[in-house]
Amino acid sequence: MKTIAQSLLLALPLAFAPVAVAQHQTFTVTPDASEVAFALGGNFHHVNGTFHVQSGVVDFDRTARTISGSIIVAAGSGNSGEPSRDKKMSNDVLDVPHFADVTFVPKSYTGAIAPSGDSTIQVTGVFTLHGPPHDLTVPMQIHVDGSALTATTRFNVPYVKWGLKDPSIFILKVAKDVEIDLKLVGRVS
Repeated sequence: MKTIAQSLLLALPLAFAPVAVAQHQTFTVTPDASEVAFALGGNFHHVNGTFHVQSGVVDFDRTARTISGSIIVAAGSGNSGEPSRDKKMSNDVLDVPHFADVTFVPKSYTGAIAPSGDSTIQVTGVFTLHGPPHDLTVPMQIHVDGSALTATTRFNVPYVKWGLKDPSIFILKVAKDVEIDLKLVGRVS
């Protein structure tokens, strides 16, 4: 016959199981609510535009501080409001027929993700643009409200240094880095 002490010892792990399980969560991005904005400076003009987030699923564990998954952006979805410039960007710079996706695969993070409210973390991962992967660390602002999660970041991509074609022509020169503003909106479960 079990004693009360034995019953309590058996029940104790079960009482804490929901807490441990709740630390591992999956963030599923809602593509139509998310956006990638870009800004590219130049000597006579400044170009702003957007790309479409195709998909994204990120698993993270607050206790173990692990993170994995991927964010995928459609490289051919670039829209600067000027169709001829967008065609040149897709075909000549991004080479969309050969490299249709831009991806970010998170590998680790530092900081703490609060169960609700605002948090700031540093996410390190692999950014793949036009073929070769590049290590990248970005600051990420997280807002959790119930099951809704929004993640935002701003970072620069040195696209010419990474091997993409410089779109500068004659006296029209553009910056060699493009500024990215990423906003991911979705649900956490």
